[in-house]
Amino acid sequence: MNELIIAFGLFLFIEGILYAIFPSKMRNMLKKIEFINDSQLRTGGLIFAIIGFIIIYYKMN
Repeated sequence: MNELIIAFGLFLFIEGILYAIFPSKMRNMLKKIEFINDSQLRTGGLIFAIIGFIIIYYKMN
């Protein structure tokens, strides 16, 4: 459980740093997401979730 909290903290840290350093670029990126199809977002999210699961699986073993 401790590792999960650390991972969540790291996620928030990286996300916060990106918004702090590149606020206008992050805003532009979020505007561009509006034009991406739901199926493309779903596919990208699924791919990243699978990659994350594989990394976690191999780190736990």
